Amino acid sequence: MDAVICGIDPGLRLTGYAVLQCTSTGSTILDAGVCRFTERESVATRLVALERDISAIVSEHRPRVVAVEALYAHYKHPRTAILMGHARGVILLTAARLGIEVRSLAATRIKRHLTGNGRASKIQMQRAVQVTLGLSKLPDPPDVADALAIAICCAGETIIETGRAASKWVTA
Repeated sequence: MDAVICGIDPGLRLTGYAVLQCTSTGSTILDAGVCRFTERESVATRLVALERDISAIVSEHRPRVVAVEALYAHYKHPRTAILMGHARGVILLTAARLGIEVRSLAATRIKRHLTGNGRASKIQMQRAVQVTLGLSKLPDPPDVADALAIAICCAGETIIETGRAASKWVTA
């Protein structure tokens, strides 16, 4: 299975994104980075900018799947979940309008896929992504590493769904 997969780590200050080209011989990073937004701007203005940025990325690369981190709400910080929900909604809407499949992946599932530990730290995730993709340095900021991890996890699960052995997916 050859596919382009886009992983997105939603946020209203920084949204990490990563686009992987996945083939039977491995995965290659096509694009990765962050969309930055100014906290001085209104939430509505940041959502418009997010839609514009994600639409441009998805339109350029035409991924088969857009994988997004699922919403998690901690009872001590409910406002964070609400704000992230706004960003996720824009991302889901943008992908759906372009006819692209969307998958939501829990943070613990992504961490477990890459490290074997559903509670891995940010630095552990950055190192796991670095090793998995054979990068010369840690992906930074962590939002990029998170987006890469989301795409890697989605790619791994897509392989399992298509009946290929996950061991065939060695990244370059």
